[in-house]
Amino acid sequence: MTILGILLIGLVVGLIARFVTPGPNPRGIIVTIVIGIVGAVIATYGGQALGLYQVGEPAGFFGSVLGAVVLLVLLRLIGR
Repeated sequence: MTILGILLIGLVVGLIARFVTPGPNPRGIIVTIVIGIVGAVIATYGGQALGLYQVGEPAGFFGSVLGAVVLLVLLRLIGR
């Protein structure tokens, strides 16, 4: 996958996670992309730890959104 594709999917995942999570969220397109990409990484390694994914298998779209939502919740808890 190209860098542009990764950024686009990160943006979509980050936007959906921001929409699903109520309350104030970090602003900016770069932050939204980073939230989406890091959410996908969290979902991949968390899914591998739980036995949902095999080693080397990436998380799916919904798993990535769930990982991004978890990241936003953690950012709020740390921000307090």
